[in-house]
This record gives sequence, C-alpha cells and structure tokens, in this order.
Amino acid sequence: MTYEEVMGQFEGLGSEQTKKTFLNHGAQEPLFGVKIGDLKKLAKSVKKDQALAAALYESGVSDAMYLAGLTLDPELLTKVQLRQWVLRANWYLLAETTMAGLAAESRHGRELALEWMASPHELVAACGWSTYANLVSILPDDRLQVGELQDLLRAVEEQIHREARDRVRYTMNGFVISVGAYVEALYEEASAAAAAIGKVRVQVGNTACKVPVAKDYLAKMDAMGKRGQKRKTCIC
Repeated sequence: MTYEEVMGQFEGLGSEQTKKTFLNHGAQEPLFGVKIGDLKKLAKSVKKDQALAAALYESGVSDAMYLAGLTLDPELLTKVQLRQWVLRANWYLLAETTMAGLAAESRHGRELALEWMASPHELVAACGWSTYANLVSILPDDRLQVGELQDLLRAVEEQIHREARDRVRYTMNGFVISVGAYVEALYEEASAAAAAIGKVRVQVGNTACKVPVAKDYLAKMDAMGKRGQKRKTCIC
C-alpha cells in the first residue's frame, strides 16, 4: 500500500465516537478516530514496509503513528530515530505503548529507557519507565541487569508518591508490576516494594481508567501460576 492509500483508509474507518473517546484519554489532533482493532487489521495490509511506516509515524496523525508502531521493524531503528520520535509521541498511548514497544525491541532499549526516565518531559519519562517494563517482559532473566532492577525498585518505592507527573507515577507503578511478574528472582522484592507503595493516585481525566494496585496484581499473577512467563513481543 502507498502512503496515500493508507491515509485514505483512515477516513473510512474513523468515527466521531472513537475520536471523542481518544480525546478524552488525552489524544491530540490530528486523528481520525480509528479503533485499535481496525488498525491491527490494517497492519496486515501494510506489512513490514519500513519507509512507509516511518512516513506514517512522521505524519503526526495519531492513527497513523500507532499503525506505524505495528509495522516498523524495531531492529532497524537507530537511536537518532527513536530519540526524535519519542518527542513526537504527544499522548500516553503513543509514548507508553507505541514508542516504548519499539524502543524495547530495538538494539537500544535499556540505554534509552534509562536516558528517558531522567527526562524533565512527562511523556518522555513515562516512555522510559514503560520501555524498561517492556524490556523485562521479553528478555531472558540472564540478559537483565538484576542489580540495576533492584536499584530501580528502591527508587520507585522512595519517589513515586513524591513524583508530581501523573503518567510517570502510572508507569513507575507498571514497572514494579512488570519486574515482579516477569523476573522470577525479583518477585519477592517487587511484591515488597508494591506493598510499601500501596495505591497510586493518578488523574485519568474524563475516563473510567483505574490504576492497578501492584501488590494485588502480583498476587493474582502468582495465584494463576503465571509468574516469570515471558512474552514473545511487547509490540501491540
């Protein structure tokens, strides 16, 4: 498919109701309001056309940027591209899902995660925490920096309730969940950090979204026997 053909598809697939829902969640114009399920179906037609996917992301159209994340080959992405693109992720879905997934599956995931966590920009920092959370969900434990993860768990425990930025608090909480759920050796430490953290309050705007309680989430994962089970991909 060509760039023009894909953009034409958005016009037919978008709806005002879906657009309104996304705007309530923080999406920014321009966007057509295409459902995520429809974007995933469209991704099968776009396939792995790296140049097309890059053009879609750089269009600034939210639907196109999300679709790009489903069709880009992350192993071909450079640090320059990822650093430029994270600044264009203008709402949490693009920052914490699209960019975090691409960065985690690129060759630069850990480096950029740590770099972005320290950013003064809310969505960039949130992307950093989400990138590292994604990384631990797909990498074998023997390829992870366990000591670094322990340090980050302590940092979250100490800082999360002092952190003023909503999306950073949200993704810090998600990081604790991810470490406990996917790193077998750190389940107990993550659970202890989660218990110390307790409930995390985040302003979610005009939505029904809730912040998961990390301690309860990890206990449920353990009870279901899913502790330590890695994912094949974090791009979704």
